[in-house]
Amino acid sequence: MNRASPDWTLWRSFAAVIDHCSLSAAARHLDLSQPTLGRHIQALETSLNTPLFTRTLKGLEPNSSAMRLFEQVKAAQGALNEATLLAEGTTTKLEGSVRITASTITSHYILPGLLRKIRDQFPAIELELVPSDSAENLLMRESDIAVRMFRPTQLELIARKLGESPITCCAHQSYLERHGTPGEITELFDHDLVGFDRSDLLTSGAKSMGFNLARKDFALRTDSQTAIWELLRAGLGLGFAQHELVKATPGMVSLLPQLKVPPLQIWLTTHKELFTSRKIRVIYDLLADLLSNYFADK
Repeated sequence: MNRASPDWTLWRSFAAVIDHCSLSAAARHLDLSQPTLGRHIQALETSLNTPLFTRTLKGLEPNSSAMRLFEQVKAAQGALNEATLLAEGTTTKLEGSVRITASTITSHYILPGLLRKIRDQFPAIELELVPSDSAENLLMRESDIAVRMFRPTQLELIARKLGESPITCCAHQSYLERHGTPGEITELFDHDLVGFDRSDLLTSGAKSMGFNLARKDFALRTDSQTAIWELLRAGLGLGFAQHELVKATPGMVSLLPQLKVPPLQIWLTTHKELFTSRKIRVIYDLLADLLSNYFADK
């Protein structure tokens, strides 16, 4: 008698535990409870009649058998996602959901006004917004459309450059009234700088421009881009932000025009198979027009 193959749900849970290195992280990713995920692992081991994990105080550690199976399961996941993309590409209905991911700054301060216009034009299409400063995987369906601040290189993606967003040194007027306005680049170090904590994005960028900027030079540090912006808006120091936000925010002042910071490139991307889906195509095209106009007008 042929033994029934384990349900795909069990394999998905199995892969998530290895991908995320812990039962709790995998449960959050799959939106399942930790006990449910634990039962999935136990059911899979029972079905296969072989242990896949070692139970330790730190959690579940995959054994060699699990790692060999993991390679096959990941390949199967990729194939299923490709099939889903192909199926999505055949739909002609202007309804259902479209998932958009963008940086936290773009998601919180730029997209809301633009998405209102999209909703007005396509009310039957549900929009899912994923604010994230990491590069979401379009192929794995973590998003349908992505707004990127860099040019994507994957061959499976369609990308369109929408424009550039200048970066400016800035501060709130309330801070400048208390501490004065720098007139020279060297005077930056006499002020409270707001920047990243663990990320080297600003320090490496400054180095490429010929300036030595270290983590200790930031009086206020956080790795949240939206938190940096709110600290600047609250008058807590000098920092760097998109010119569009500075210009549109009362009280914010652009500083040191002689400091030429490379602008951010704005790209809109989607998977080549999803681009044949009518609902995704119309959202992609309209969002491209709205973003292009937004950055051109600023």
